Amino acid sequence: MSVRRLAKEQPASFTFADATMEKANWWIAKYPAERRQSAVIPILWLVQKQEGWVSEPAIRAIGEMLGMPFIRVLEVATFYTMFMLEPVGKTALIQVCGTTPCMLRGAGDLMRVCKEKIGPKDHLSADGGFTWQEVECLGACSNAPMAQINDYYFEDLTAESMAQIIDDFKAGKTPQPGSYAGRRTSEPQGGAKTLLDETLYDGRQAQPIAKLPNSDPEPAKEPA
Repeated sequence: MSVRRLAKEQPASFTFADATMEKANWWIAKYPAERRQSAVIPILWLVQKQEGWVSEPAIRAIGEMLGMPFIRVLEVATFYTMFMLEPVGKTALIQVCGTTPCMLRGAGDLMRVCKEKIGPKDHLSADGGFTWQEVECLGACSNAPMAQINDYYFEDLTAESMAQIIDDFKAGKTPQPGSYAGRRTSEPQGGAKTLLDETLYDGRQAQPIAKLPNSDPEPAKEPA
């Protein structure tokens, strides 16, 4: 993994929004007082949801909230690539999977469209609305090629569908996430082929359980 650094240009300050502070306190309360630092990852995520990225003033504010040295918060923020360390597009952050299954299915074409319509990867677009990145596996290999856009997966994409998605975002629309090949979740294209018997799911084949397994274990034997 390449070295990740904070953006050169930083805001002068950071303030927790009321809703962010409420959720942060909820996370902190889940841990013993002496373990409050365990909430650092969810609070970093809350800050990113508020601001769109994680700035140095935000890292300092989190450190003060949790009683952590600032460098420790920075270590977490720079280790996990889900945390954006510089401003990203306010309309759409497009993360195109570039791992083997997606590449074999056309991820390169998706990246070409992103470059043509947005600009170089890992850079904020001229209008401040878009950023696109190439990322590692997002775990939707059977629906390749795919991209995560903001919080949602867009799957079974083509160059044409990716171009239309970007155009829709630019027009102020909200493109529908999910498969763009018309399939449900990750079932085979054309529909499911196996496990089609409705009785597998409607309870007709269920049998009453007289006794739970291992619910009455034998007592331990005394050592010889």
